[in-house]
Amino acid sequence: MSGEHKVAWLCEALMGSRSGYYDWQRRRRKPGPRQAENLHLRERIKAAFKQSRESYGSPRLAQALGCSGSHNRIARLMRQDRICARRRSKFRVATTDSRHGGPIAPNRLQSLKAERPDQVWVTDATCVLTGQGWLYVVAVLDVFTRRVLGWSMNRHLDAQVMIDALQMALRRRRPKPGLIVHSDRGVQYASAAYRLVQADHCLLASMSRKGNCYDNAYIESFWSSLKYEVVWHRKFATTDNARTALFDYIESFYNQTRLHSSLGYVSPITFESQLN
Repeated sequence: MSGEHKVAWLCEALMGSRSGYYDWQRRRRKPGPRQAENLHLRERIKAAFKQSRESYGSPRLAQALGCSGSHNRIARLMRQDRICARRRSKFRVATTDSRHGGPIAPNRLQSLKAERPDQVWVTDATCVLTGQGWLYVVAVLDVFTRRVLGWSMNRHLDAQVMIDALQMALRRRRPKPGLIVHSDRGVQYASAAYRLVQADHCLLASMSRKGNCYDNAYIESFWSSLKYEVVWHRKFATTDNARTALFDYIESFYNQTRLHSSLGYVSPITFESQLN
């Protein structure tokens, strides 16, 4: 049976016309305006998702693409292309040793809301597993802008690695006296060496309640993003490999590019620039 006869037989069996069949074929071959728009949007989604280091879900992708009111459409197209942001893990290694006899600062954040940059900084430590053992990472973050102002990394978790991160932030910002620096009750933050740096720069120490990570929620949120977006899906053969990846994430992506919902979907540095 020839192709023409097959079409005629098929149309007769389905009680349709040959002209209707050929019209359907033409519409299949040539996408309509909405289909063409979706094809273009799908390519933009793929590019933006890659640029986000495969970390953005549909709400952030919608903002990144300038389609803030279309995140359901973005989500549907992501499902079609099997694009899915990485899932977060709840695994956490404890880095706080609060069993010490050092002084404990009052919690100054319980009834305080940051209203400007360099009013409240928060600091904490986490660790990243490498083929050479643990790499400890310390960060200092501004509560108002969410920018990581200081950081340090070392294979040993002592007071000096905390001091290095704080001093980087101090060099960058040169804050006025009275800045609150909040931490957990770790022995490093209660050490004489760390408290001396705070005193030299007229900083006000603040510490979380014992065993309450929610008192330091801003820095915990940053650690969650860092682990989710750069650590959990990778294996680092050496501590140098990890240092390079973490430096790139903090300085090139998190501070410069990553969209923060709490900042109106702009990056910390963009948010800072809008304040001036």
